[in-house]
Amino acid sequence: MCGICGKINFNNKPVDETLLKKMTSCLSHRGPDDEGIYLKKNVGLGHRRLSIIDLSPLAHQPMTNENGTLWIVYNGEIYNFIELRDDLIKKGHIFRSRSDTETIIHLYEEHGIECLKYLRGMFAFAIWDENKRSLFLARDRVGKKPLYYFHYQNTFVFASEIKSILQDCNFLRKPDYIAIHHYLTYQDVPSPWTAFEGIKKLPPAHSLTLANGKIELNRYWKLSYLPKLSLSEEDLKNEIIARLREAVRIRLISDVPLGAFLSGGVDSSATVALMSGLMSEPVKTFSIGFKEEAYNELRYARMVAERFKTDHTEFIVEPKALEVIDKLVWHYNEPFADSSAIPTYYVSKLAREQVTVILNGDGGDENFAGYGRYAANKLSGRLHRFLPVFAANSLGALIQAFPHGKNPDNFFWRLKRFLQEYTKSPEMRNAHWLCHFTTEMKNELYTDDFSLRVSSSDSFDLIFDKYREAEADDFLDRTLYADVMMYLPDDLLVKVDVASMANSLEARSPFLDHQFMEFIARIPSELKLRGKTTKYILKEALKGILPDEVLFREKMGFGVPIDHWFRNELKEMAYDTLLSDRAVQRGYFKKEAVKKILDEHTSNRWNWQNHIWNLLMLELWQVMFIDGNG
Repeated sequence: MCGICGKINFNNKPVDETLLKKMTSCLSHRGPDDEGIYLKKNVGLGHRRLSIIDLSPLAHQPMTNENGTLWIVYNGEIYNFIELRDDLIKKGHIFRSRSDTETIIHLYEEHGIECLKYLRGMFAFAIWDENKRSLFLARDRVGKKPLYYFHYQNTFVFASEIKSILQDCNFLRKPDYIAIHHYLTYQDVPSPWTAFEGIKKLPPAHSLTLANGKIELNRYWKLSYLPKLSLSEEDLKNEIIARLREAVRIRLISDVPLGAFLSGGVDSSATVALMSGLMSEPVKTFSIGFKEEAYNELRYARMVAERFKTDHTEFIVEPKALEVIDKLVWHYNEPFADSSAIPTYYVSKLAREQVTVILNGDGGDENFAGYGRYAANKLSGRLHRFLPVFAANSLGALIQAFPHGKNPDNFFWRLKRFLQEYTKSPEMRNAHWLCHFTTEMKNELYTDDFSLRVSSSDSFDLIFDKYREAEADDFLDRTLYADVMMYLPDDLLVKVDVASMANSLEARSPFLDHQFMEFIARIPSELKLRGKTTKYILKEALKGILPDEVLFREKMGFGVPIDHWFRNELKEMAYDTLLSDRAVQRGYFKKEAVKKILDEHTSNRWNWQNHIWNLLMLELWQVMFIDGNG
């Protein structure tokens, strides 16, 4: 796992070596073990290495082919590189190292841009072709590894992180207002936008070819939910475990110590269970908890740790964890409002003290329909036969009066949220349950000037476009596809990649093996969501492997008690930051609207924890990266 960057000048102006070293230095946390630069006139490539496979100098990057005509900088892991390497050797390719990096460059020699279809793993890489005078960039199928770029006039710059691109003084830091508009909805900046005007994300499953100063984007993979499998339920259960075990097995290849995150949920517990059957020594497991019992899953993690005799380590996150807030803003590069980045950062820091590679359960919910909103949407559709809209509205007004209906963990809160979306289309219901600020909330929040700046773009169109492009016959599969294309790569995978790499830790995700995903996508949706039981077929497959208490408990998610923190330890910070003259003068939001949100939350009249965190992360990003020199 590494950090990569580079710059190409089309006007043959030499790339400044000092700039390239600054760009590379910004990525040192992604690669603390080695640094490398390729510089030839108008082309510069930079690399920081976290040594995982082949720890020798032979795996140093940038790496070239035999005759020096191709140069690669690469970040990731290719889990089938040994088989690919053997095939390439039979075809006459000569290898000097045991690294998967060298496999990619020879595969590119053999197949050109078609090399991508052979790769099984996570990756972001750039190949400079000296003969063709072209640059080839590529990103893995679901977006586990990041890649950003900036194309202007006679220059193209790319990097694993935005802050590396910011080292180029030709780039003028300006916020992208449309991107911020979308961020307020989704709690992240969706691809291909970034929060910086002019910088873009290379979307997952895409490659980019740069030749003669012109860019060509190509999508090379798309997850299909058709045709459906006709296997029996018993055969499906056996196949799920066999395929997941194989996905875990190939992710155990490492020349450095590895372990697993263990939240106590089904997916991370399944990963640990299968690891324990494949490893000769106890699995090192790492868990994070909170003193607030409603957010604490440690007892379930301990059950799994005891069942599989793991070498288990725990850490309790307290409000003082917010002392790390500036670090998070710096590492995430753009506003990012998934508050579970806090425990993810801490569990990564904890794990890095003992291991360099970690396995996790990411992707289980998107594969097997694990979120409560899937079941809620299904229930809403069925209830329309019996509960008229006017009756639902009356019930919603009644629930509003309940004094305990203002906490997200409370039944009445969830019932009110359910009834608020009852009259909308299934697609809009899902979008609203997923989002932070709805269109109506934005109308109350935005100044007239900011409304005009973003009026041309409806944030919900982004998710509706994913519904339309899905290769699926039913609503649940289309929703799963939308989550795989947006929520997974733009939120969950960003959260884990940034938090882990901030601590020089490599994270691997067996549930996101693309061959496993392609099989699971074709399982009939009624076997994923049965009644109100989410992940039905996975839980059935894991019966007898995991404790029933873990399999059939209510899903908690990786929640953080920021609702309590904003009423206590973080109250003053929230008011001072969001109502400061500097924040108000940006002209985005009405001061009285922001104050109303803060007042209602701190007085316990309503719970606005996610919205306050969203606004806070945006303002702190502005202060660090737009006003300052982050």
